Order: sequence, then structure tokens, then C-alpha cells
Amino acid sequence: MKNRTWAFLAGGLLVALLLAGVVSNYASSHPDGLDSSLLKGCTVDADDNIVGGSCPAQQARDHELGDSPFADYGVRGVENSFVSTGLSGVLGVLVTFAIGAGGFWLLRRRGTAQPAGHTPAAGTTPATGEAPATDDAAADDGRHRAGTAG
Repeated sequence: MKNRTWAFLAGGLLVALLLAGVVSNYASSHPDGLDSSLLKGCTVDADDNIVGGSCPAQQARDHELGDSPFADYGVRGVENSFVSTGLSGVLGVLVTFAIGAGGFWLLRRRGTAQPAGHTPAAGTTPATGEAPATDDAAADDGRHRAGTAG
């Protein structure tokens, strides 16, 4: 890859890591649209506990992976919530980047392989199947376009 591509990827990864590691700690702690829509019809107290009414949120139960190491936007075992949230975001970005990069690497490796039994024609490049450009051919092409005889 070119240096500009590496710089672009590194810059994007750095921005994602900063957003996940620092800015994520300043996200709203209020319920999002899904949570608030599930509470319609119920009466809740100051701690968001349901105290009356009827709503879909009453049937909610704990998720099967609720006790996993990265549950609830944090890392289990890290007591500082700021560090826990930031660390879980950074680890999430790194895992996502690694999976994406690995997938693209595999696709790139598959895309360059020639089909079985394929032989490039004589005088062509194996990757494109086109004749390689030579300096004489490029010079002739330039003269003909310019309208001069050579």
C-alpha cells in the first residue's frame, strides 16, 4: 500500500480510538429512544424503576451475556468507571479493526489468484492480461496524436 493509504488508515484509527476512549465517557446517560418507547404506559420513579401502569418494559429480563467481561459498556474488574468505559471502547475499536483488516486481507489475497487452468497470453502481464507499455509504443502514440510523422 502507498504511504498515503497507511497515513489515512492510521489517522482514522487514531480518531476512532480517541472517540471510543475519551468522548464515549461524555455520552448521555438518559435512556435512548428505544428505552423510552418501551416505558410508554408505565409510571417510573426518579431512579427509572417501574412503579405502575402497563408497558413492554415490564417483560424485560437480563441478557444471557449480561455477566460477560464487556457488559454494560465497561470492563469487569476495572473499578474506575471513566477508565472502564474508555478501555471497553478502545478494545472494541481494536477488535473491530482487526476483524475488518483480516477480512479485507483475505479478500485481497483471493482476488489476486488466477483461475485454475488460466495461462496469460504471450507478451501480456499476468495480472491484467494486457500488453505491457514500452517507451517506443508510448512515443509512437504521442506522435500520432500530435499529428506529426515520425
